[in-house]
Amino acid sequence: MTTMLITGATSGIGNALAQRAVDEGYKVIACGRNQEKLSELGRHANIETLKFDVSDTQATANALKDADYDIAVLNAGTCEYVDMDDFEPDMFRRVFEANFFGVVNCVNGLLPTLTKGKKLVVVDSMARLFPFTRSEAYGSSKAALHYFTKSLEVDLWHKGVKVQSVSPGFVETPLTEQNDFDMPMLIKVEKAAEELLHGIKKNRQSIFFPTRFGLIMRFLHILPVPLQRKLSIIMRDKQ
Repeated sequence: MTTMLITGATSGIGNALAQRAVDEGYKVIACGRNQEKLSELGRHANIETLKFDVSDTQATANALKDADYDIAVLNAGTCEYVDMDDFEPDMFRRVFEANFFGVVNCVNGLLPTLTKGKKLVVVDSMARLFPFTRSEAYGSSKAALHYFTKSLEVDLWHKGVKVQSVSPGFVETPLTEQNDFDMPMLIKVEKAAEELLHGIKKNRQSIFFPTRFGLIMRFLHILPVPLQRKLSIIMRDKQ
């Protein structure tokens, strides 16, 4: 039985992926901070749980050092938006601690066991592809994470470790429920889990979902910078 370790498994995409993976015959190691949610997941015969905060380097290393897995999905993260009238540097640090350094801490804990044939799957965001308004913290953390993932792919290649990047669009989760703007092509979290698991199985180097939104965002990404800026300002002014 293939074992999938999932961080951020107590909510959103991570939680839906854990349940989808079990339904498809995987064993799951669900990781998170919410003990109540972990206890609910742990009632399933094929789910074991690990409680730790990915932003805590030592706690993460201790939790993962003995993990027995085939696929590690590093999904835990957060989102906060910038207010230019109340600029808060500490907010950038909070977002990077969860979204970027949380993954760094997990990779640090997993490296001794990342051996030939294993998979490392890192979830960033399509927000990294375009300069969205108020997304200076979230988008930059995901852009940094994507670069980190692609460099890892190079440096783990000789070990026979498959590294996959995941860039979701808008997914209906507790985080996106807080958004006060239109979210085009928003999909259910169950659909996101289905697409993510399908991409993992197909060994896709880069996984985008929903597919159509991914095509649009990648097109916007290759536009000349002045045109990107103009479009982003138009989007901002419509909010």
